[in-house]
Amino acid sequence: MVQARTAEPLLIRNVKPVGFDTVQTGTPIDVAIGADGNIEAAAPGLPQAGGRTVVDGQGAWISPGWIDLHVHIWHGGTDISIRPSECGAERGVTTLVDAGSAGEANFHGFREYIIEPSRERIKAFLNLGSIGLVACNRVPELRDIKDIDLDRILDCYEANKEHIVGIKVRASHVITGSWGVTPVKLGKKIAKILKVPMMVHVGEPPALYDEVLEILDPGDIVTHCFNGKAGSSILEDEDLFQLAERCASEGVRLDIGHGGASFSFKVAEAAIQRGLMPFSISTDLHGHSMNHPVWDMATTMSKLLSVGMPFTEVIRAVTAAPASVIGLPGENLLSAGNRAEFTIFNLIDSDLEATDSNGDVARMSKLFDPVYAVIGSEVIKASRYQPRPPKLVRHSHGYSWR
Repeated sequence: MVQARTAEPLLIRNVKPVGFDTVQTGTPIDVAIGADGNIEAAAPGLPQAGGRTVVDGQGAWISPGWIDLHVHIWHGGTDISIRPSECGAERGVTTLVDAGSAGEANFHGFREYIIEPSRERIKAFLNLGSIGLVACNRVPELRDIKDIDLDRILDCYEANKEHIVGIKVRASHVITGSWGVTPVKLGKKIAKILKVPMMVHVGEPPALYDEVLEILDPGDIVTHCFNGKAGSSILEDEDLFQLAERCASEGVRLDIGHGGASFSFKVAEAAIQRGLMPFSISTDLHGHSMNHPVWDMATTMSKLLSVGMPFTEVIRAVTAAPASVIGLPGENLLSAGNRAEFTIFNLIDSDLEATDSNGDVARMSKLFDPVYAVIGSEVIKASRYQPRPPKLVRHSHGYSWR
């Protein structure tokens, strides 16, 4: 992540903290930030010293900076990726984690052209397939063993381990054909060698969601956890639901990964009513999901709130929970001396109708509405994404919204 673009001390006034361990949720505070981007104080009624830029939060909420654990931002390097600026700080998100857009053959370009110039912090899961998502699904990255180069993956990680947080495997027949669960087993072996977590995309079987869960260890991530696809929905198979419950209780992380085809209101609501909460909320934003049905992180958070996930748990699922996956601290984030990284947002009344990946519609009575992202001493105005009208596009394997 690049250094802050301003060098003036900052005072954020009249904000309500949530998601911090050292202050009471909802009690208004001020936050003073030095020109170096580090916190100087966080308390009610801080004096306004000369030379400080003052941002009046007007009673908005302040949380640790939102983290999106599953996006695709290798813009120009894959045919589906968007720019970090389209889903990052200007949407209230200060950390973006690319979920396997780049493989070992092209990660150097992702680092040079996307990670290094970005104002947001960017981390990545390295795709098990060498080519990553260059031509996503049209040219699958895991057709057979020739698409995986173990030695080069190990070398790529060694050269980029400050950026790479794990291994990504897409376990779905549209990618692996009849290869089944074998790529997941290979990915898990590499993740064990590197001592990093593995994120697995579950979708159209094979591989079976059940098979994937049996391979994962505590700390690994299954993304698209509440998808509504036939053969991969935890609602249609009680044994699978109970397996997901057991794995989650043992430390396997269930990640939303909304995307264009991978989130169901019905599945999420039923799971949450039964006590199965997602570990993290992520968008799976890319060029085919941004305008329909995902839009942005704030809308995705609002969808989880609408199906019964408590407000504070939603905040945890985009702050402390994903931070623990990528090795960021989750405690004492308002303490003096720490670098400032916050999202300032409102929770507003709404009657917005939003759509899940199956076309089901739900009304959002409450809506997360980002106002600012704070990165060091830089304050970036933020807002929700305003989608373009979706178009239904025909292609060789069906239809999709774009």
